[in-house]
This record gives sequence, C-alpha cells and structure tokens, in this order.
Amino acid sequence: MKPDYISNNGSSKNDLQQDLRYLQLLSRSFPTIAAASTEIINLEAILNLPKGTEHFLADLHGEYEAFQHVLRNTSGTIKRKVRELFGETLSKQDQKELCTLIYYPEQKLELVKEETAAELLDEWYFITINRLVMVCRDVSSKYTRSKVRKALPEDFFYIIEELLHENALEPNKQAYVDVIVRTIISTNRADDFITAISMLIQRLVIDHLHILGDVFDRGPSPDKIMDILCDYHNFDIQWGNHDILWMGAASGNDCCIANAVRLALRYANQSVLEDGYGINILPLATFAMETYADDKCKQFMPTIDKGKPLSKKNIKLIAQMHKAISIIQFKLEAQIVMRRPDFKMDNRMLLHRIDFNNGTINLDGKIYELSDSNFPTVDPKNPYELTKEEKEIVHKLHNSFISSEKLKRHMICLFRNGCVYTVMNSNLLYHASIPLNEDGTLKNVMIEGNAYKGEALFKKVGSLLREAYFSNTKDEHYKYALDYAWYLWCGKDSPVFDKDKMATFERYFIKDKEAQKETKGYYYLLRDREDICDMILDEFGVTGTHRHIINGHVPVRTIKGEQPIKANGKMMVIDGGFSKAYQPTTGIAGYTLVYHSRGFQLVQHEPYTSIEQAVREGHDIKSTTQIVEMSEHRMMVKDTDKGKEIEAQISDLKNLLYAYNTGLIQR
Repeated sequence: MKPDYISNNGSSKNDLQQDLRYLQLLSRSFPTIAAASTEIINLEAILNLPKGTEHFLADLHGEYEAFQHVLRNTSGTIKRKVRELFGETLSKQDQKELCTLIYYPEQKLELVKEETAAELLDEWYFITINRLVMVCRDVSSKYTRSKVRKALPEDFFYIIEELLHENALEPNKQAYVDVIVRTIISTNRADDFITAISMLIQRLVIDHLHILGDVFDRGPSPDKIMDILCDYHNFDIQWGNHDILWMGAASGNDCCIANAVRLALRYANQSVLEDGYGINILPLATFAMETYADDKCKQFMPTIDKGKPLSKKNIKLIAQMHKAISIIQFKLEAQIVMRRPDFKMDNRMLLHRIDFNNGTINLDGKIYELSDSNFPTVDPKNPYELTKEEKEIVHKLHNSFISSEKLKRHMICLFRNGCVYTVMNSNLLYHASIPLNEDGTLKNVMIEGNAYKGEALFKKVGSLLREAYFSNTKDEHYKYALDYAWYLWCGKDSPVFDKDKMATFERYFIKDKEAQKETKGYYYLLRDREDICDMILDEFGVTGTHRHIINGHVPVRTIKGEQPIKANGKMMVIDGGFSKAYQPTTGIAGYTLVYHSRGFQLVQHEPYTSIEQAVREGHDIKSTTQIVEMSEHRMMVKDTDKGKEIEAQISDLKNLLYAYNTGLIQR
C-alpha cells in the first residue's frame, strides 16, 4: 500500500482532506503562505512570554470603595514591581509616594501641587513621568506590542508607545525622550499624562481578574462594582448565593425580589434599590407606615454603618418597611414550597405554626416564645395568602425589577462572564461548596426527577439559571427554573448555600440561639482533607502537578487561628472579608490571591479606611504577603490553558501551510 503523505505536524494527507472545509475557512483569514507563516511565528513567540498575572477576589458584598482600592493597588503587585525597579535607588518613602500616585493619580496630583513650590513643580513632573514610564515599560514586558497597543489610552497613544519602546539610557535616544517628556510638561498635559499612564499601569499589571462570587449583599454599592466589572478588560465570575439571588430577582422570581429588598433594608441600603437600579419602593413605604404605624419593629431595626447618619424618623420607616417585606417574603416562599414538594422545604413554612393567641410557635415539637407577635396582615386561617395591598406591592416591585435597564445590563454582564464554576490553569474556582455525603462521596441532588452530582450538578444549575432569565417559552420547565433560582438561594442541597435551613424567621422572631442554628453541609467538615480535595479535582477534570481548589463564601476567622490554606495546599479559602460586618469576627479584611509567573502569593488585608487617608498619609493596604507556592521555573504562556489553545492554532496553521504546499488548497 502506498503510504499517505505526512505533514510537518504528523497529519496525513487523507486526514487533511477530511478537514478540508475547515482549512478552506481558515484560508480566508490567512490567504497566503506568508500570512500563515507570519502568524505561526507570532504565536510561537507568544508561547514564550511570561504567564500573565491572575488576581483572585471573593465576597465583595457591595463594598465598592474597598474593592476599588484593592483593584487599584492590585493586592501589592504594583508595590512589588516598584520595589524591584527602585529598591536600590529610591527611599521607601519615595517608593510609597510613587505607588500612591499610580493608585490615585488625580487625588495625589492635587496634593502634590498644594505641597510643592511652583518653581520646583516642572522638575517633579519630569522625574515622576520618567519613573512612571519605567514602571509601565516593566509591566508591559509580559505582553506583545499588539496587546499593549490595544490597551493604550487614545489621547496619548503615540507618545506612550514611543516612550515604552525607546530607552533614554541610550545616548542617541536620551535627547529624543527628554524632549517628549519636557513638551508634555510645557503644553500643560502633565497631569493628564500621569493619570493616563497610571491607569494603564493598573490595567497591565493584572491580565485576568477572577471574582469568586457575591458582588451583591449588604454593602452600599454593588451597582458601582458591577459598573467597573462590566468595563473591565478581562474578568470572570463564579456566581455566589447573593449574586444568584439578584439574578433570580431580575428574572422575575418574587421570592428573590422580596429577599433582595429585605436585605437592602436590613442594612439601610435602600439607595442601591432606588438610586442604583431605579426600583420604586415608595408603595412599600406607604403600606408599611400605615400597617405598622403603632409597631416599634424592634427586631427589624436596620444595621447602620457608623459613617451613615440617619434620623430616628428614617430609621423607624426602614424598620417598618423591613418588617413588611419580611412577612411578604415568608408568604411567597411558602407558596413555592407548596407547589414544589420535591424541594423538601416544608420546615420553612412557619406562619401556620404560630399560636396567635399566646404569641408562641411550635418548631419540631418545641414551643418558643415569639419576641414579636404583631402580625396584622396574617390571617390565621389562611396565613400564606397575600392581602390585596401586599399583592399590589409585589406586582409593582416585580415590574420595577424586570424593567430596570441598568439591572438588565448588569445581569447580562454576569451571565456573559460568569458561571457556577471555572477551571483555569489547573485551578478549580467556585464560590461555596460541593454537596457531599457524610462519607465524603459526591451527593446526588434531585432536580426535575433526575439525579445530579459534582460537575453535572454545577452545569445543571447554570443551565437552569440561564433558562430562568433568557427563556421566552414560559412553559412548565421555565417555571421550574424560575422557582429553582430561589431554591439555590436557601435550599439544603444548593451548592451555593449547603445548610440545613436558612433561619431568617427564627433570627427575627425567636431569641433562643438554638432555634437560629444553621447546620452546614458535610463539605465544610471534609474540605480540609487532601483526599477529598483530590476527589473533587478529579471530578472536574482538573489536571496538573500543582492543582488547587480556590474557594470563597465562608470568612476565614484568622482571629481564632483559622488558616486560609487547607488540605496540604490543595485548597485556598479567600473570602475577601470586604464586608465591614464580618471584620470584627475575622480580625482582618480578608484575603486576596495573586498568581503570577513565579507562583502564588496570598495577601492578607487590614481594614480599608478611606481614599483621603490613602492619598494624604500614603497608607497602602498594609498587607501581609504569604508565599503559598513558587513554581520550579518561571511559568510561560505555553504552560497555561491559553498556551494549549495557541498550540492548537499553530497546529491548524501548519496543516494549512501543508495544504498550500501540496495543492490541496489553491493559493
């Protein structure tokens, strides 16, 4: 038998003939041997660039200012770059000043101009711009010129490109570079240039941003965080329980809507509803004032940040609204439980267990005294029926949520850039847990009569959430998906909740701590074991010598000696601790993770104060960097998942070259 011709990468001529349609399509992008060859050269070169830096954050909880501070200082990465460049030539104070300028250029420039004599300002500009160019040149060295060019600000495109690729230390270029910088100053563009190049440095330092869930919750500005993320150059998100709650609300699930409104009121963050997303809560306010006019609503007083003064009148109104929406929520949730017996959440139907005469409730055979027994909208004979007024409120809130254009934009961003889990560069990322049995095996979770576990469960959950938001069929499957969005928020076998119950009612109405107890799933007892982590990594197809699970959701209580590194390094828990409410419990403001070409760095943060303090006093993150794992060799692009994709592209292009050279495709 006559042998087939073999291409340079091992493909036979017969194989290529079978793939001819694909190669013909590829030839449209690379119509000549020269074009294909040039692209191969380019891709081969990219493979040998250092791996880009990945930045991992978790559990932002609406804390916009703390988030943007960590994003600006890149968890100490910029400080490390400045120290490497100027450690021998600049004092620590000068390094700190330069870092602060890069983080907050506009604010720092104002301060510099206040404190610097006019005759010395030009020289300060000259020295500072040269230093910024050096930093920018260093952080851009990981990328191709093409990639850097795409990131350049439009106003200074040509100037920055020239400065990045011309070295002032070369005698022939020194005068050229100096003139460019002096002209920037003399034309009064120095402030604008410094701002532009500082923002470029921030962008180039981080190649990829990972958010391990919970943009939303108690903090005041999740909408502002979403504005940043939706414009960010490269990020992904693993949806957290609070994100899914808002995704369910935006899909039109009334239980999710009630929960989202309740949590906003609980933390006096009604501004995120009204100002952030244009949600009309006036009907709720009117109803609450009338219905609970004589009710002190002590159990529903909002948790208020110290820097957010509110009048007693406003606090009382928020408390009344808080109680009103809570009762509505309990009724709506019971309606889902009744129509979805497969959710097995009968224990969350509590209103019918109340003895209205005695002010008590029977839970699991035990009688508890209620701390609040005023239920003017609850009919003891039909406790889960909404009153006429409550139905109107639900209807209006529903319309507000599904018609909010800004909320739609943010949800599309979450769906486009997110999922329940991500596997990237030998790391498995998810927000909360993997449902497990007591023996450590993967737990089967029933959904629509079918059993799912592990990766299949995560994929099914993601599919249902997309169905709930995007489906136009409005059939029974869609209705189930919409109800399941709420189950994910508080259901026992939800991978983003994984507790036996959400004791919202108990926390409001029963003082006994035993009744309020929420028991976590077996995952949280077993995740410290290396064999369990290995089993999970195998389940999700994660390979590599150094593979990890990166997890958020549960704050690491450092104050009690808890460690973020578990299972002999296989698991890293990085609940960011951005939420101020958690910081007294954790003792810190949580962790962020940096994964650069030389390995992992875990960064421990102190609580963030303010931009003003950061700028005026030069306060940085005051972080403690813990070296988690250093690579045996510097990781290149070829060592990453992106590298595998590029190698596949190179293989295809080599096949195209062979097709050109053998006449399979006419040039």
